[in-house]
Amino acid sequence: MLATNQEKLVCQSVIGEITSPLGGINPYRVSPDGVPEIYPGVGGITYNLRIGDLAGGLFADHVEPGVSISNFKDIGGQPGPNRALNLFSCVGNLATVVSGDAKGKTGRVTGKHGGIEHVLIDFEPDVLDLLVIGDKIQIKSHGCGLQALDFPGIRIMNLDPALFQLLKLKKTRGNTLEVPVTHIVPARIMGSGIGSSHSHSGDYDIQLFDQPTVLEYGLDDLRLGDFVAIIDADASYGRIYKSGGVVIAIVVHSDCVLAGHGPGAMVVMSSRDGHITPKLDARANLRHYFTKL
Repeated sequence: MLATNQEKLVCQSVIGEITSPLGGINPYRVSPDGVPEIYPGVGGITYNLRIGDLAGGLFADHVEPGVSISNFKDIGGQPGPNRALNLFSCVGNLATVVSGDAKGKTGRVTGKHGGIEHVLIDFEPDVLDLLVIGDKIQIKSHGCGLQALDFPGIRIMNLDPALFQLLKLKKTRGNTLEVPVTHIVPARIMGSGIGSSHSHSGDYDIQLFDQPTVLEYGLDDLRLGDFVAIIDADASYGRIYKSGGVVIAIVVHSDCVLAGHGPGAMVVMSSRDGHITPKLDARANLRHYFTKL
């Protein structure tokens, strides 16, 4: 196990309720090829899309797997509760249903989606069938401030400490941290969300519109919950292009049809100086790790 500062981290409750899917006054979404369609999108309870499923190939746009929650109760005119929900929830955190027919059932946080500011949670299918829009879900948020003490050049965020240890990370002879990932992603195809001032909530999108790049890097089989390495990128304090930098992210939502968008990648580690060495491993997906939590 890697040495961390886990004993100094706070575990604190945050809460949200299951959101409704949204529809616009103009329901059409137009692809870069100029084709308009009406697609299922963010929010709600998605019964047939979970971590481990393909992120692409669906008739969908920005669909979030499992359950989407938010907490838009304003305090003093500020959406502070939802900001807290999004900032402090970490992937792998335990989520407990606290109202409705599924009260007492538990799941795990799988990611966060920027723009709409949702936290995403995976539940077993029998629990999904008991849930309704508006049910409240409380999360034991734990992981904000996590550090790997032997790797000060690596920023860690959005990860439950227990999940971090399950990744079986290794120190290489070159004094870098070896991280299992399913895919390598070149920074040149990162789109919506780049330029954000921080990566403790939200995500940025992997554009899949350039087929030669998709084929070169084998990105046609990206799955929800995959750990991926974004090369020549940094997200330590904001998402930027940085030669030699490496970002580790988790795929959190489905592919998209809108220009500049694609499967969402939520940052979990970043090294601006390349202190991370990605290692390809087809098992590097949340579905595999959650069986061990």
